[in-house]
Amino acid sequence: MGTLTFAIPGRVVVTGASGALGRAVVTRLRAAGVDVAGLDVRAAPEAGVAAADLSDADAAAKAISDAANAAGGALGGLVNVAGGFVWGHVQDAGLAAWRRMFDINVVTAVNASTAALPFLQKGGGAIVNVAAAGARRAAGGMGAYAASKASVSRLTEALAEELKDKGVRVNAVAPTTIDTPANRADMPDADASRWVAPDALADTIAFLLSDGARAITGAEVLVAART
Repeated sequence: MGTLTFAIPGRVVVTGASGALGRAVVTRLRAAGVDVAGLDVRAAPEAGVAAADLSDADAAAKAISDAANAAGGALGGLVNVAGGFVWGHVQDAGLAAWRRMFDINVVTAVNASTAALPFLQKGGGAIVNVAAAGARRAAGGMGAYAASKASVSRLTEALAEELKDKGVRVNAVAPTTIDTPANRADMPDADASRWVAPDALADTIAFLLSDGARAITGAEVLVAART
């Protein structure tokens, strides 16, 4: 793991910090000397991860403010990793699957971003959202997931426009399939060498947080291994 070329000022909050990608992002940032506060639905004190149900606006506000106030009341960044995947054909999955995908992929990002904005504006920070390459054209069985991740893309664009004069940048990464234990278990016959390694995706996220990306906002960066 290399060192970060550019600086990330202030504490960074990473949601979904206990998942495969979240852990990679936290590890990458801490290796570069960044102060990181992790949030997830379940606490992991040994890893510096606090519990927070980010689908609840009040819980998100408290968790983000606690993380910011513990670092002097300002944030240098927010990474919205929290999310999930449900597969199912539209006629079979039912509305519950769509609601679940929007709750865990969109609502968590909206709540965390809204809660973080006052602290990011003090710190001149950046938001990085995790969208998905698969949201650009939904495959069969991926309607609810793709729709929710497409909403993350639109959230990124709208926030970038709203905050461009307030010192806060907003970008997204759009990975192809990420090489996680869950994906390997679900797709045992796939060629995982073509998937995106979590640490490689974490490198891109770290760059977008850094002042090396100070001229970038409203972008969605496709992150893909061999395809």
